[in-house]
Amino acid sequence: QVQLVESGGGSVQAGGSLRLSCAASGLTIRRYGVGWFRQSPGKEREFVGGISWNRDSTYYADFVKGRFTISSDNAKNTVYLEMNSLKLEDTAVYYCAADLFGSSLRVGDPREIDYWGRGTQVTVSS
Repeated sequence: QVQLVESGGGSVQAGGSLRLSCAASGLTIRRYGVGWFRQSPGKEREFVGGISWNRDSTYYADFVKGRFTISSDNAKNTVYLEMNSLKLEDTAVYYCAADLFGSSLRVGDPREIDYWGRGTQVTVSS
């Protein structure tokens, strides 16, 4: 059974940092592009960023560029989202998603996603 499990969410003050993990089981994550999405109450889901399946490129939405970094540890079958300089507006449920042989951009298209995680809550307070 394929699973993507996010962890590392929590509450943090504005300006702080968190590192989210997306641990995969039942699939080999190095064959998948991985995207991070977020959704806050009353808003549509938005694409935060992605990493290509061969790990040679990353993409970040403008609203996180320079603050968030996506990386992977294929040996641990895990992809990470490092979040720094967090803002109040970063508060959301964060989801990871996997796209077989996906590029860092293609993983931003929900129609291309093969597997979704269940999400982890990130709350940024003042």
